[in-house]
Amino acid sequence: MVNQIANAAAAYANAATQSQGPGMEARAEPPGTSFGDMVRDLVTDGIDAQRQAEQASADALVGRADLNDVVMAVNNAEMGLQMIVGLRDRIIEAYQEILRMPI
Repeated sequence: MVNQIANAAAAYANAATQSQGPGMEARAEPPGTSFGDMVRDLVTDGIDAQRQAEQASADALVGRADLNDVVMAVNNAEMGLQMIVGLRDRIIEAYQEILRMPI
């Protein structure tokens, strides 16, 4: 039993000295982008892709766009929408998990 206590104390002392190493100091300034900024940028990119797909479709109807360009624009918009929906689902899932945590 005494040996286990000594091992535990040595492990705590070792962890304390490692936390003083380089790269473990506090940040002087906040990180570059916040989570909200990241989500806003993703949603904005998705909206832009939707608008480009709509414009490409409208151009194709009047004969100003190639079919390949339309397919690529619609595919990009669909992938962006799937990413936004997946992100939304993950955020809701995380929120629900937080609500289930005991106080």
